[in-house]
Amino acid sequence: MTDRTVRLDDVQEWTLAALLNQVARSHQAIRVVMEDGKTVEIRPLDTLEPLPELEGFVPDGWKDAIYAR
Repeated sequence: MTDRTVRLDDVQEWTLAALLNQVARSHQAIRVVMEDGKTVEIRPLDTLEPLPELEGFVPDGWKDAIYAR
């Protein structure tokens, strides 16, 4: 994911919804440099793939066997 840096003047005419939609669609963070030099970053969240379901079983009493030692 690469970042994009823009000045506040460049995004002032955008609506908030348009800005957020662009970040979500492009999967690219946008840094907005304010007039005083401070920076605000808007970054999409990474989504994780679901964990696979594995075959197998846990035997009854497994926890008791560990603590019985």
